[in-house]
Amino acid sequence: MSTIRVAVVGTGFGQAIHIPGLQHHSRTEVIAVYNRDLGKAKAIADSHQISYAFNSLEKLLSLPELDAVSLSTPPFLHYEMGKQILEAGKHLLLEKPMAMSAQETKELYHLANKKGLVVTTDFEFRYVPAWQLLSEHLQQGYVGQIRLIKIDWLVASRANPERSWNWYSRRDQGGGVLGAIGSHSFDYIHWLFSPVKRLSAQIICAIKERPDPKDNNQLKPVDADDTCLLMLELADGTPCQLSLSSVTYNGRGHWVEVYGDRGTLILGSDNLKDYVHGFHLHAAPAGKPLTEVEIPKRLAFPQVFTDGRLAPFIRVVDRWVESIDQGKSLVPSLYEGVYSQLLMDLAHQASDTNSWVDVPNLDQFLA
Repeated sequence: MSTIRVAVVGTGFGQAIHIPGLQHHSRTEVIAVYNRDLGKAKAIADSHQISYAFNSLEKLLSLPELDAVSLSTPPFLHYEMGKQILEAGKHLLLEKPMAMSAQETKELYHLANKKGLVVTTDFEFRYVPAWQLLSEHLQQGYVGQIRLIKIDWLVASRANPERSWNWYSRRDQGGGVLGAIGSHSFDYIHWLFSPVKRLSAQIICAIKERPDPKDNNQLKPVDADDTCLLMLELADGTPCQLSLSSVTYNGRGHWVEVYGDRGTLILGSDNLKDYVHGFHLHAAPAGKPLTEVEIPKRLAFPQVFTDGRLAPFIRVVDRWVESIDQGKSLVPSLYEGVYSQLLMDLAHQASDTNSWVDVPNLDQFLA
């Protein structure tokens, strides 16, 4: 099978996960890296033995040997950069959140289809063994008719008000906890359960200013959310409660609780330092105590890394490669990406208007 030659655009998460993940994969070769600072781009390229370094996306995309691009810049850059990448005829691996709005994401979706290009989205939880085991139990009807879904994702990553002000502090640049982790939650609710019929939301910014190290640590205003409380009604009427926060000292971590008439499933991790390592699935038939469910070897990662994000990302790359081989975008694609982005838009609308908002059918939205 042929090698897919990839450029990595965006070198924060891109350098931490995309470059090592793509270099680990047997079918992908990282041949170029982009950073707006050419000196940084060259230093990153040198340290990872990458042939080319650019601070011009246009020049990077003109490389004749380039097949595909992984894009992990901040969200406010995704639409224009994604459009350039697709217009240049390159396959795309896109970080979440997809863009700044569902409308922008919809345009990228249609452009990729028009160009016959593959887009894979980095919804990693679909590839974590404990999550796959939860999915299997749900598909087998373990809990019976679901009465309640309760999701808590409470971490302390931004709890310290001394943490620096940057793009993440700005709503108009795609910052905030809803984009950072709510995008994942909206995707896995769609994957594990069903589409959402309607939602309400309270989106809050608790820490309203942070120091800017590029401006003598002057305090700058923060308007990006750090806590979100959501109520969802799924297509079949099931209620789903979702609590997200990045400012909870000693928060309980990430938990998905599913309560049905035949049993209960609880998936969770209290690891606040690594959002992939540490998940365990507990199950109980109705009226019985919870017991941990062993993860079968067939679902286990072939290799585990110190950074828990790396193994599921490599599985996302597997899916990207498989999609490119087949010439079509397999799940999770921009179709799923549009849905996640649409729910984020509607959550903001619900919070801004203090009301319940109906969720349109995705195919009708994409039409």
